[in-house]
Amino acid sequence: MRLIDADGSQLGVKTTPEALQIARDRGLDLVEVAPLANPPVCRVLDYSKYRYEKEKQRKEANKHNKGGHVKEVRFGLKIGEHDFDTKVRNIKRFLDGRDKVRVTVVFRGREMEHKDIGHALVARMKETLGDIFIEESGANMMGNRLHLMLAPKK
Repeated sequence: MRLIDADGSQLGVKTTPEALQIARDRGLDLVEVAPLANPPVCRVLDYSKYRYEKEKQRKEANKHNKGGHVKEVRFGLKIGEHDFDTKVRNIKRFLDGRDKVRVTVVFRGREMEHKDIGHALVARMKETLGDIFIEESGANMMGNRLHLMLAPKK
């Protein structure tokens, strides 16, 4: 196996007993870092410190990822002009904050007969927003609700 020292310098190709003896002499662990390489690569290091550093790197990488935040904005069919503008402004704010937005138009009672009004409301909302979003899923009906998923443009 190819052996790498704790400071990163190469110690050359050693047998397993030799590598274990070197690790014991230094009070460290022998860790296989590339088992598929030819010959396999092992490193002399403090394994608990190595695990701690890896976990720290993983957490640091995940810290900047913002995933899975979905905000929902609901529209009624008989929405007023000012309420519509406020909801569109909120959608813009959510998209600027890199959140996904689920737009829901709720139909009540006999409003189910006028799905075209709901689709027109969604079209008006899209037109007002402009091109700041990507439509992840088109407007589709589920029961008495019309759903539309928007994601921010990259």
